[in-house]
Amino acid sequence: MGFSQALSGLNASSKNLDVIGNNIANSATTGFKSSNAQFADVYANSKFGLGTSVSGVMQNFNNGNLESTGRNLDLAISGDGFFQFSQNGQTVYSRNGQVTMTPEGYLVNAQGAQLMGANGVIKIPDAGMLSNATTKVESTINVDSRSDIITAPFSMTDPDSYNYANTANVYDSLGNQHTVTMYYTKTAANTWVVNSSMDGVASTSPAQNLNFTSNGSLDPAYAATSFAFPMTNGANNINFSMDFKGSTQFGSDNYQNSLVQDGYTNGQMIGITFEKDGSVVGNYSNEQKVTLGKVEFANFRNPEGLKPLGNNVWGATAASGQATTGTPGVGRLGGLESGVLEASNVDMTQELVKLIVAQRSYQANAQTVKTQDEVLQQAVNLR
Repeated sequence: MGFSQALSGLNASSKNLDVIGNNIANSATTGFKSSNAQFADVYANSKFGLGTSVSGVMQNFNNGNLESTGRNLDLAISGDGFFQFSQNGQTVYSRNGQVTMTPEGYLVNAQGAQLMGANGVIKIPDAGMLSNATTKVESTINVDSRSDIITAPFSMTDPDSYNYANTANVYDSLGNQHTVTMYYTKTAANTWVVNSSMDGVASTSPAQNLNFTSNGSLDPAYAATSFAFPMTNGANNINFSMDFKGSTQFGSDNYQNSLVQDGYTNGQMIGITFEKDGSVVGNYSNEQKVTLGKVEFANFRNPEGLKPLGNNVWGATAASGQATTGTPGVGRLGGLESGVLEASNVDMTQELVKLIVAQRSYQANAQTVKTQDEVLQQAVNLR
């Protein structure tokens, strides 16, 4: 009389309960992936079979729900892929994007593993942004075609020597802001001259000519010219191109449609944001943004072959295949989401039902042992 079938059933049910219990215990673990015990029958040339065994534990890599946290450094993957972390010199993979910034500028998880990007470990620089002198100003205006022609010599102190004026802010190489004034004088039909001054000092460059066609558009042959201003505050002399492409001359009031210039003062970093393509963008106090790095995702031909290492990370194995990396949102890789986390994909209702089934299986196998014992006892009593 054998007990192997019932014992194998008890062992398999016990291991199944371990798997189910682990799923339930991690139902609130960010990025956790549930597992299922797989069973196989055992025969070994036995006509009636020798019971069962646990042939493996299969991981379920279906996506969990994305839950908003409002915290900028909470990251999640919307779709397939894994975050890459450097942990003790080894690259590990995770679906948990809870990171913090160290004083050195590294983005790390709770265990200190460093988030990796396209060029290795991501490090956010702590240096401020240097100022940038203005090199180009673009302005589109409308000048009133009804304006009188002025023949008197231009003088920025004489409002009667020009028809219209507007201003633009520019920056020198030290980050100081200056106000440039443009003076528009109609010198003939469809012809205007633009003079300039900065902080009340006239430009050392010649005036710029604006010629318009009979339909009010700027002459196609127009080419932008530069305005130069000498500096006495230790900064380099300012020299920027002044581009009026897109300007018009219609029978309406003078006005400015748009104004863009490329200079800015120095600034300090006030925070970072993450774009869906993985770009890590630094935001500075001078309202400038700079891409400081790029998160890169990894994926596997067989994610179920990854080896769980604990602490919400997996390691690559021969069964999983080598990692393929790429830009978030491209190909099979999901997009990067900021301010959200991926919840565990454990279905509590399903796990509780499986728990009842596993409990009943254990009880039934225990009953088999009891019955085998009673039959064996009766056989012993036959003597």
